[in-house]
Amino acid sequence: MIKQSASTDTDLALLAKALGHPARVRIIRHLAGRKSCMCGDIVRELPLAQSTVSQHLKVLKNAGIIQGTIAGPRVCYCLDPAVLARLKTQIATL
Repeated sequence: MIKQSASTDTDLALLAKALGHPARVRIIRHLAGRKSCMCGDIVRELPLAQSTVSQHLKVLKNAGIIQGTIAGPRVCYCLDPAVLARLKTQIATL
């Protein structure tokens, strides 16, 4: 059995909570196929209002799963590969 620290368990719980909604999983899948994506592109992909998508993006960004950079009046989102690698490693140790 691999011993995990409390901080690792907390980190995994926070990441899992951020992924705990089907819309957020779908956003991750959408971003996985692209280098980056504007919020409007994500809104067109999901059957949700722009404000709802923005809230889901905020949760993912706060968890560190995605990054958002300002590109003029828009925000461009992309996955953080280091965080996804960490999540994959943590899940593998369950």
